Amino acid sequence: MDSPSRRREAETAIGIFSPEGLTASSRRPASFQPAPATVAKPVATRTRPACNARMAYHTLSRDITATIIPTGEPDTLPAGAEVQVVQALGGSITVRAGHGMFRIARTDAGALEGYVAPGEEPAPKDAPGGGGAAVAAAPGGFSEQAVWEALKRCFDPEIPVNIVDLGLVYDLSIEKTDTGGHRVEMKMTLTAPGCGMGPVIAEDARARIAALPGVDEAKVHIVWDPVWTPQMISDEGRQCLGLE
Repeated sequence: MDSPSRRREAETAIGIFSPEGLTASSRRPASFQPAPATVAKPVATRTRPACNARMAYHTLSRDITATIIPTGEPDTLPAGAEVQVVQALGGSITVRAGHGMFRIARTDAGALEGYVAPGEEPAPKDAPGGGGAAVAAAPGGFSEQAVWEALKRCFDPEIPVNIVDLGLVYDLSIEKTDTGGHRVEMKMTLTAPGCGMGPVIAEDARARIAALPGVDEAKVHIVWDPVWTPQMISDEGRQCLGLE
């Protein structure tokens, strides 16, 4: 098991402990190399490597309920507030507002004036309301590969790497049900024990699995053994984070 100092060093490398971005005094593993294009902008280096380059500012057209990062508690962002989009992956939006960071559900994207979701047309003006991120049912038949692909659309709101490439998925179990469908159970972990966003990420993963055709039941369990380390990140994920 990693020592507390090594855990903090590893997590600092992906920006968990530094809300204002990495500084010259931040402890980094020897393998950490900031992206050359963003060396002059520490915040961009931490939150938006090339695979998630956004950082646009938008004004809220109405009050919305967002999730505080990293506590996972709900809060209201008022109409007229200016927010800065720092991540928009997997259908949810991570913004910086005031002195904190928040996760906004895709169903509330229309409240961000002028916001255009990646690869989509401008979000339409929407009516007040909305809750969690909507997950559309996936086309096609059931397969284990379809489950993995669904999980690759699930992201930690602070890290621009999906939970599969981040190394958070520890086990995937698929069984046939009496009705001919499938029961899917997954074990996953988090980059930091006690993270308040854990239930939010787990529910996002569960909903994506449940939306697949042929799935009768989906469960996601958060586990802590083994303890997550940066060595579990895939090569693709490490490249996205600028770790190699």
